[in-house]
Amino acid sequence: MRIGVMCSGSGTNFENIVTQCYNHEVVVMIHNIKNCGAIERAKRLDVPYFRCKSTEDDKLISILKSYKVDLIVLAGWMRIVSPKFINSFKRIINVHPSLLPKYKGLNAIGQSLESGDSITGCTVHYVTEELDSGEIIEQSVVNICSGDTMETLTQRVQQAEHRLLPMVINNLGES
Repeated sequence: MRIGVMCSGSGTNFENIVTQCYNHEVVVMIHNIKNCGAIERAKRLDVPYFRCKSTEDDKLISILKSYKVDLIVLAGWMRIVSPKFINSFKRIINVHPSLLPKYKGLNAIGQSLESGDSITGCTVHYVTEELDSGEIIEQSVVNICSGDTMETLTQRVQQAEHRLLPMVINNLGES
C-alpha cells in the first residue's frame, strides 16, 4: 500500500509506520503545525512532506491524490477533517488515545484519569464525519496505576499506539 500520514506533533507514530510497516511505503507526510517534530523525522527518513492548514481541503486532497495513496493515516492529526476530505478517499484511519467510544475528542487521557478509571488505552478506527465514531478496527488496553500522572499515563498510551498502529496497517494491507 501507498500510505499518506497526517500529523501535528512530534511524529513518533509517523516514524513507527515508516519503520514497522515493511510491506508498505509511506509516500508523503502532511503536517499542520509549522515547526512540529515530524518534519525532522520526515527529513531523516527521506519522506516528502508538506504543510497544510486543516482548512485547506483542496490542497490536502490534491497532495494526497498526487501521491496516489491507498491509505491515509491520521497519526496525531489534531484537527477535524471535513466531509469533503473524508469523501475524497476510500480508506482513512485514525489512532485515538482512549478506548472508544469513551472520551472522544481532545484530552481523552486526562478525562480517563479524572474519572478514576482503572483502564484506558488506544483505538484505531475508520474516519467518518462524526468525530471519533467510525468503525473500530482494533484497541489496546493500558492499565491506569495508582501513581499515574498525565505524563506517565500518556507515555504508556503512546507506547501502546506505537505497537497497535503498525499492526493494524500491516493487517489492512493483507485484506
